[in-house]
Formats: sequence, structure tokens, C-alpha cells
Amino acid sequence: MPRPLVADVEVTGGDLALVLVVAAIAVLALLMAVVFRAEVLRAGEGTPNMQRIAQAIQEGATAYLTRQFRTLAVFAAIAFVVLLVLPAHTAEAADGLQSEWAVRISRSVFFLLGAGFSAAIGFLGMSLAVRANLRVAAAANEVGRDPAMNIGFRTGAVVGMATVGLGLLGASVVVLFFQSAAPNVLEGFGFGAALLAMFMRVGGGIFTKAADVGADLVGKVEQNIPEDDPRNAATIADNVGDNVGDCAGMAADLFESYAVTLVAALILGSQAFGDKGLVFPLLVPAIGALSAIVGVYLTRPRAGEPGLRTINRAFYLSAAVGAVGSVALAFAYLPGEWSDLNGVGVGLGTLASDDLPGVSPALFAAGAVVIGIVLAAAILALTGHYTGTEFRPVKDVGRTSLTGAATVILSGLSVGFESAVYTAIVIGAAVFGAALLAGGSTALALFAVALAGCGLLTTVGVIVAMDTFGPVSDNAQGIAEMSGDVDEKGAQILTELDAVGNTTKAITKGIAIATAVLAASALFASYTQSAVEALVDAEGVTDAQANGFALGFLVFDAKLIVGTLLGAAVVFLFTGLAINAVARAAGAVVMEVRRQFRDIPGIMEGTARPEYGRVVDIVTRDSLRELATPGILAILSPIAVGFGLGVGPLAGFLVGAIATGTLMAVFLANAGGAWDNAKKLVEDGHHGGKGSLAHEATIIGDTVGDPFKDTAGPAINPLLKVMNLVALLIVGAVVSLSYGSNENDVARILIALAATTGIVAAVVVSKQRTSAIDDEAPVPAEDGSGA
Repeated sequence: MPRPLVADVEVTGGDLALVLVVAAIAVLALLMAVVFRAEVLRAGEGTPNMQRIAQAIQEGATAYLTRQFRTLAVFAAIAFVVLLVLPAHTAEAADGLQSEWAVRISRSVFFLLGAGFSAAIGFLGMSLAVRANLRVAAAANEVGRDPAMNIGFRTGAVVGMATVGLGLLGASVVVLFFQSAAPNVLEGFGFGAALLAMFMRVGGGIFTKAADVGADLVGKVEQNIPEDDPRNAATIADNVGDNVGDCAGMAADLFESYAVTLVAALILGSQAFGDKGLVFPLLVPAIGALSAIVGVYLTRPRAGEPGLRTINRAFYLSAAVGAVGSVALAFAYLPGEWSDLNGVGVGLGTLASDDLPGVSPALFAAGAVVIGIVLAAAILALTGHYTGTEFRPVKDVGRTSLTGAATVILSGLSVGFESAVYTAIVIGAAVFGAALLAGGSTALALFAVALAGCGLLTTVGVIVAMDTFGPVSDNAQGIAEMSGDVDEKGAQILTELDAVGNTTKAITKGIAIATAVLAASALFASYTQSAVEALVDAEGVTDAQANGFALGFLVFDAKLIVGTLLGAAVVFLFTGLAINAVARAAGAVVMEVRRQFRDIPGIMEGTARPEYGRVVDIVTRDSLRELATPGILAILSPIAVGFGLGVGPLAGFLVGAIATGTLMAVFLANAGGAWDNAKKLVEDGHHGGKGSLAHEATIIGDTVGDPFKDTAGPAINPLLKVMNLVALLIVGAVVSLSYGSNENDVARILIALAATTGIVAAVVVSKQRTSAIDDEAPVPAEDGSGA
């Protein structure tokens, strides 16, 4: 059996007590979620008409997620069995819960638990958001802006507390029971969370943007009616989509970032810091859970203060508390000398004195964590600059609306491309800065990157709250407009909150991308460490073969380049599939809404009710139908490359995917955000205001950006982590079939061919699907009367 891929360490005494404290903090976070939820539900529910509209949104969202989870159960069952088959590396002569078969079984069980937690958080976020939306609308109409804003932010706080609580609880329980085998078991936990999050991101993203694009193109452009006009058959589906895409999808996305970052940090920490490396990465996000509670409780709207400033204050306050707490923790918990660490460098050999950093272990860890927190703040500021209505990039996009839709699209693309460069530089600087703290030690450099990811996790509670505020405020405005029961002052309040939510959604997408990149980078580091370990210790592997793999990162290797290109190509293919799925589904929505305007007398006069349920059914069917292909691509592509080309090219594949995915995700998110807020700018009265040609141009730009920022872009985050986790899970099998006495080229190639065949078949089937678009040309109305 190969030597263990994690250090054979044991958590006892004071360390054990600290892990129990982490579990207690996790429970506290969950209790705070219950408290915040009760606060939200105590608020008034508005008029009977508002309640009827909200009920329709609730029913649509619940029905969609229920059907989605039934569909995903098939994937979960298959993955459970596959994880049982894959080898698990444990300490030699381990028994009890640390034996290989115990770890295999536990890894599969915790895969289901991770998937269940991810699904539960998504469902919780959605179920409360669809109850909070009418409460925000009612509060804006009855008691004013500040109470309405507080309800929306408290709703997000519920989801944020649940995210950090379940993530910490799962990780701390695994460490308590499995000790040194915890990272192996957590691979299953993280994989389950990542897989569910990717499916929820893709499915929810297709649902929400198909409805949104269809509603805008027919309602705003063709019929010249407002966005949430009740005469538009797609309005209910659009509001349902806000919840299943943004609330459920983002919550699941950040939860799985939480889980997989802890997986990588525990693997690398146990190698670099021994037993304390299994505990410290848990303590940092526990500090973050406490700082999130502080940030939420101490941040309340102030009279006359812009809403975005209020919410940003919650973030900065939480980040500052988290940074101070993490630094104090590092110096209180970690020793001042490297020689005082128990088991440092286990699994990679004892660190040479020349490799030791010039800083103490405490300063090393504190510095890495603070870098992660500063990165979150920098991404918040950078994303806000490129997507906020008060800054030049969005103002410039809005100004181009005076010359038509084409220039709006061109200027938005330019914003996306430019912002991707600066965001990549900021993330790269954080990774490089963390690695510099490690001196000459590779093991410590990799752990530093993982710790920076843990630092970023300290902000997750508030980040989820900020993101959920967006769809809640958006839905509140929709309910107000559809019901007609909100006065002019209340409508103005809701318009302001919707604009704030629009910006917070854009900002949190940027931070989610940074979180995903750090998590994927740490997982990649875990993969390379595992590959080297497996190669060095596998039976019959020569030193030349092992050294050849290591040298493949330093010298030209054609297969390594091929792997890198394939990794980049998968990101492009995944993005294209997601955007095309939205285009097909949106086409079906457009045709259905046009049909209803044409065939149902009295809709435009307000005397007949549109068939909202038909549009909900269309986007539900199409989004669930499109789930399989991106999932198959994410799971099977690392298998095809790993077994087909080897462990070195698979490493190149992961590098290509991370680099390309980072730039692509930022480009899509910020271009879409700029188009969206340029539309808001025009709707606020600039460049001709609502109903003008400039407004029509920004609507078209916004519909192009919708699948960019809310479907393909966010789905890249879990895609990167799924592929890295699959690579980490299969590396032992790839090495076993590729080198040494168990080498079997026939089996290896057959596995690669089967995976490739699965990818090709899924893509071909997807491309053969057609949208329900006929040749009938639209007849735009001139005044919103339907004429």
C-alpha cells in the first residue's frame, strides 16, 4: 500500500477541545439562522393581492427545486457507488475508522451528506426568500425604507448563517471522528457539495435567465410595457427564477467553496503543520462565523444613508473583526518556533533549515489568512467599480445607448475583458504573496494558499447575505408592480432597494469567483502532492518515472501542453453549452408569451389573466433537460485526460481550466453586470429614460448579459472545483494503471475512451435539441396598448 497522502497525526487534548468549540460555534450559527428567520417572518405580509402573487412565486420555486432534486438523485446514486470503488489512502496498519474500507464507506456517506447540505441550504434560501419578498414590499409601503431594507438583509443573514454553520459542522465532525483520515473523508463531503452546487447553478441559471430574457424581449421591447407588468405571462416565471437561480444557486455555490477549501486546507495543513494543520484551518472560518454575526447585528440602515453603503459597512466590519480575530488566534494557538510544531513536513520529509521561512509559524499563518481577507475587500471594490452605476465604466456603457444596441454590447464586452485582467492580477498577487511567506518550502507555500482561502471564508456569511438581498429586493419590486397596491413613495423605495440589490449581486459574484479560484488552486496543490506521493511509493515505479513526472512541470512536455489546452477548451465548451441552453429556452418563452398576447383576448386591456403556469412549465422542463450535459462534461473530462494521457497532462488540464475559468468567469460576470446597471441608469432618467430608443438598446444589452452573469459565469465556479476534486479522487487509480507492477494500458485506454464517448454523446444530444421558434415575425406595439 502506498504511504499515506496525509500525515499520520492525531488530534488530542487541547486540540480536541478546540475542534469541539468549532462544532459549538457551528451550532450557534445555525441557531442564529433560526433567530433571524423568526425576525423576518414576524413582519407584515401586505395586501391579499400581494399575498396571492407571492404564493404563485412560492409554488413555482418549490415545484422546480423538488423536480430538480429528483433528477439529481440519479447522479448522486452513481457517484456514491463510484466513490466506494476508488481507493482511499490511509495510514499503514490503520484500523477502526481509519482503515481503508471504513474511509471508503465514510467518504461515500459524507458525499451524500455534502450533497444534502448543499441542497438544504439552497432550498432554505429559496423558501425564505419567497416569503420575505412580499414582506419587504409591504414594509416599504407601510413603514418605510429602513425596515424594508432590514428585512431583506436579515433574510440573507439566515442563509449566510446556515452556510457557515453546516460547513463548519460537517468538517468538525469529520475531524473529530476520523482524525488523520479526515481529509480523505472530506473529499467526499466536498465533492457532494460541489456536484450539487454545479447542477443548481446550471439548472437555476437556465431557468431564471430564459424567463428573464423572454419576458424582457416580448414585454419591454415588443409590447412596450414595464418589466413586471402582470399582463406579461413570463413575469411569475421571472420572479421564480430569481430565487432558484440567485438564492438557491449562490448559497449552494458558496457552501461548496466552504467545503472544498477546508478539504484542501486540511490535506495540505496536515502535511505542513502536523496535528495543528488539522485544527487551525477549522478555527479560522469559526472566527468568520462569529464576525458575520457581529456584522449583521451591528449594521442597521441609517437615516439618509445610501443602501449600498449600509450593506458594504456590514462586509467591512465583519472582515475587520475576522482579520483581528484570526491574527490573535494564530499567535495564541501556533508556536513561535518551527521546531515546536509536531510533525511538520510529515509526508514530504522533514523540512530542511534552509527551507524554513524567516517568519514564525504564527506570523506565517496570520499573514496568509489576512491576505485572503484583504483579497475579498479588493475584489469587492474592483467589482463595484466596474459594475456600479456611480462609476465611469457603467456610465460609459449607458452613454453608448444613444448610438444603438450594437455599441452597448461592444462597450459592455470591453468592460468585461478589461475587468478580467485586473481581477486576475489581484488574485494572482494574493496567491503569490501567500506563497512568499513560505520561504523555500513547497509544502508551506501550498498551505499558505489554502490558508488565504480560509481567510476568504471568514467573509462568506456576510457575502451570502449580500447576495440574497438582491433577488429578495427584486422580487419585492415585482410584487409591488404586479399587485398595484403600493403607493408612489413605496414604489420609489423598492426601486432604490432593487438597484442596491443589483449591485450587491454583481459584487458577490466577483468574490465568489475569487473564492472558487483559491479553492481550486488549493485542490490543485493537493492533487500534485497526491500524484507525487503515489508515484514515489507505488510498487515497481522507478525513480526515473517519478522524476519524469516532476520534471514535466519544468521542461517542455507535449502531452502537458495538450492537457493545458484541453482544460482551457472545456471551460469554453461548458460556457457555450450553458449560454446556448438559455437561448433555446428563452426562444420557447418568447414564442409562448407572443402567443398569449395574440390568442387570449383582453390581456392588454387587463380584463383577462395570462397563463403564467405555461411559461413556468416551459422553463422548468428546458432547464432540467439541459442539466446532464454540463455535468457529464465536468465529471468525465478529467477522467478522459487522466486515464488517456496520464497524471502530468491531467495536472496541465487543471492549470488550463483554472486560468481560463478565472478570466472567463470574471469577464462574463462583469460584462453582464455592466449591461444590467447601464439599463438601470437609463431607467433612472438618463439618455432619454424609459421607453426611449436608448432604453431599448440597453434592454438588448441586458438580455445578452443575462446568461453571461447569471448562468454561465457563476456555473464556472463549481465547474473548476468539481474537475479538481474528480482529479484528486482518481489520481491513485491513474497512477496504479499507468506505472509499476499494476500497469495496465488496455484498461486505462478503455476507461479514457468510455469517458470520451460519454462526453461526445452528451454534447451531440445537446446540440440536436431545437427551440420552439417559428417563422412568424413579431409586431411591436407602439404604446403598450397591444396595438
